[in-house]
Amino acid sequence: MMRLLKFFWWCCVAVFCGLLLSLSGAFLYLSPALPSVESLRSIQLQIPLRVYSSDAKLIAEFGEMRRSPIRFADIPPDFIKALLSAEDDNFANHYGVDLTSLMRAATQLLKSGQIQSGGSTITMQVAKNFFLTSERSFSRKINEILLALQIERELSKDEILELYVNKIYLGNRAYGIEAAAQVYYGKSMRDLSLAQMAMIAGLPKAPSRFNPLVNPQRSQERRDWILGRMYKLGKIDEARYQAAIHEPINASYHVPTPELAAPYIAEMARAEMVGRYGSEAYTEGFHVTTTVPSKLQEAANNAVRTGLINYDQRHGYRGPETRLPGMTRETWQLELGKQKTLNGLEPAIVSQVEKSGILVLTRNGQEETVSWDSMKWARPFLNTNSLGPRPQKPEDVTQVGDLIRVLRQEDGSLLFSQLPAAQSALVSLDPQNGAIRALVGGFSFDQSNYNRAVQAKRQPGSSFKPFIYSAAIDKGYTAATLVNDAPIVFQEAGMDEAWRPKNDTNTFLGPIRLREALYKSRNLVSIRLLQAIGIEYTLNYVSRFGFNKQELPRNFSLALGTANLTPLEIAGGWSTFANGGYKVQPYLIERIHSRNGEPLYIANPASVPSGATAPAGAATTAEPPAASGEITTELPASNLEPVVAERIVDARTSYIMTSLLQDVIKRGTGRRALAMGRSDLAGKTGTTNESKDSWFSGYNADYITTVWTGFDQPESLGRHEFGGTVALPIWMSYMSAALKDKPAHMLPEPEGLLTLRIDPLSGRAATPGTPNAYFELFKSEDTPPPMSELDPNLAIPGSPLPADEAAPIDLF
Repeated sequence: MMRLLKFFWWCCVAVFCGLLLSLSGAFLYLSPALPSVESLRSIQLQIPLRVYSSDAKLIAEFGEMRRSPIRFADIPPDFIKALLSAEDDNFANHYGVDLTSLMRAATQLLKSGQIQSGGSTITMQVAKNFFLTSERSFSRKINEILLALQIERELSKDEILELYVNKIYLGNRAYGIEAAAQVYYGKSMRDLSLAQMAMIAGLPKAPSRFNPLVNPQRSQERRDWILGRMYKLGKIDEARYQAAIHEPINASYHVPTPELAAPYIAEMARAEMVGRYGSEAYTEGFHVTTTVPSKLQEAANNAVRTGLINYDQRHGYRGPETRLPGMTRETWQLELGKQKTLNGLEPAIVSQVEKSGILVLTRNGQEETVSWDSMKWARPFLNTNSLGPRPQKPEDVTQVGDLIRVLRQEDGSLLFSQLPAAQSALVSLDPQNGAIRALVGGFSFDQSNYNRAVQAKRQPGSSFKPFIYSAAIDKGYTAATLVNDAPIVFQEAGMDEAWRPKNDTNTFLGPIRLREALYKSRNLVSIRLLQAIGIEYTLNYVSRFGFNKQELPRNFSLALGTANLTPLEIAGGWSTFANGGYKVQPYLIERIHSRNGEPLYIANPASVPSGATAPAGAATTAEPPAASGEITTELPASNLEPVVAERIVDARTSYIMTSLLQDVIKRGTGRRALAMGRSDLAGKTGTTNESKDSWFSGYNADYITTVWTGFDQPESLGRHEFGGTVALPIWMSYMSAALKDKPAHMLPEPEGLLTLRIDPLSGRAATPGTPNAYFELFKSEDTPPPMSELDPNLAIPGSPLPADEAAPIDLF
């Protein structure tokens, strides 16, 4: 008997020694390949890119993983209790490995022949999640055990838990408990109830199986089991237990909701960040602050939406998006579920037509009323210039089963509408440094990602003329110079037909002052002006404003705005008139911070000298103290040297141009803007041939804003649609909001200007008693001579243009 006992004793010792030697051998074999646990202290979890407005409102979030890391001190104690009850109730007592759990897992393996559970502690899961794969093998398990032992030696229990709750995947792209709380409940972890915390604590085991959105019943069973464990382990009392298990599963999918709708801005910021940081832009948790204030962006959104809807309704109703008659309510609801709400225009299906209006089924499953008054605009669309008869009753407009669009008002009521066919873009800049203050690239980003503000190259029409006038004034012409508004013909060898440019009204006014020619937008005056100052000079001059010289037409159509330019390019060029003659470069990103709040980048754009009064003198193309438009990344911000913008236009020329453009609003094609009741506005309309493009650019010293409207595939906006009827109302809506409660702001008059009384018939200095004489601005060296010095050889008295100005000339 003793021999038998000794035999068993030595067998046990042998088995123990064998296991010890095997583990020691495995440790010696595997330990050199184990990663350093110390790296966990500086681990960088993947955090999405977040883009914010200048006043810290979330615009967008980019990244595959939704993650918001949370510190251990901010984790609710109830959640820690729920998690440990579910995953590792002995966490506080073991040293990384729980032998009881491992033996239980081994027993299950021997009985079933399959791995039922891994017996992993939270520490072992941290080791696997950060360093290992999900492969089920004994070698990986041994590595996991060895790493867990190292982790427990080098990190505290609190540090281990913090790593775990921020790393784990919890379904629906949510990584970490804070992201899961936002996804499933739309709240922070600290705001969840005990039952909700228990539900999230049940997800690590199998995020898809226990997902409350996919399997609410299984999710509830798992939650109740965890609550039962908490009660059994004494973590909660019976009252809290009973209250929690009777709480319904109320999880729902919550997408991170932007606080500011600015999708075109978000996409521009995302593209720039990817250009800077590559794929890391999506994972490093960058915090991007743009130059866009939420108030101005919201005003731009509203202006573009309202302007396009108003234009669209002027041209009639094109009918429903589709017809679904004779179908069940359930079928209609399925169809509505496929439709998106586009810039506030909700899809709806007409369920009933009555005398007082219609009833529509909306996406929320409710039937709501649309009044007849909101439908009276819906005359049938025949073509761009023709409408059908006015509808007399709702059934003249629509019928049951029509899929239409409705616009919800602030009071909840619905207006009859339709998706606009035309598109628009708006760009607003700070002329002092080029900061983008608002940008809209189309009616709806969900409808079309195409950003017309920065990608659509269209002809600016007459809104380009101020660059031609500025070139002339910098070459010695004045606002009082007379130019003949008369027919002109250009014939070039090899051309099938002569080019006979005309004014939009096909009328001619004869000799006319430059000031009057600009606010009346006389095309022939612009062409003659370009003819007189020369194409090459003008191309070189205009290219200073940021336009690519190679992309500008090298013929006299340049005077009519036939260059293909984007709204952002136009706004950038116009900013020179608004800031007194300086070139600024549009930019969007103001600051970039790391995940820890450290500044990585601070914009330092070339800016107009602060508080400086622009000196008189000719424009210069010399290099400024620092490269124009360069943005430095030297940090901290206090060490950044201001970058002075390059002066490209004489300050006096810029001031005179502002005076001319103010007359466009006071007397010319921009007269509608007088309704704003401001004295500091300057601007110019633009309309291309057949009204295919409608523009308005305008400014005061605070903002320069450009609006374009047209169709993506160029076609006429309508016989009676111009820059002043389509683009200008959008500009007015935005600028009225942007300048609300702001005092008039005009740049001070620079030195070197004189104001003289001028004879309107000759453009010369008026003598006492001259009828209808008026005051005009001049550069001191360009003041006109008196009437007595008129040259009899001039074609037009007081004009420097030669007598043969209308002769055929070389176009190219």
